[in-house]
Amino acid sequence: MKKYIIDTNALISFVTDRNPEQQRILSSIFQNVADSKAIIVCHQNVLIEFVYVMDKIYSMPKKHIRDILSDFVEMRGVEMVHEIDFNAIFKIWPDPVADFGDAVIALLGKIKKIPVVTFDRKFAGKLKTLGVGSWP
Repeated sequence: MKKYIIDTNALISFVTDRNPEQQRILSSIFQNVADSKAIIVCHQNVLIEFVYVMDKIYSMPKKHIRDILSDFVEMRGVEMVHEIDFNAIFKIWPDPVADFGDAVIALLGKIKKIPVVTFDRKFAGKLKTLGVGSWP
């Protein structure tokens, strides 16, 4: 079964209308998950970043953020990851991955050998240098 690690920017693109093409791409992944053809792996750090961005940047009501995340976490086919190996993170952060949250996701992709769904081209390039695949 195909697995994907979801990045914060991808999750935000899915629940907002900021980029209809990105939303369409993610809709296909979520449909595959709903049809039990794929699994989304999500690190808790993604949810923390998601809450911050939706609250502070998009001014979304906290109850709405909670409802989105509750539905996401309870969705069949979503696997949450909570562990962080800080010693391993410190080997890739801040160089070559400057953003700490991205380093957490990059390490998860590297350990699990799962591509990271991200629309951040700079981050995708960093993933490539670490031997981690990205999608799309």
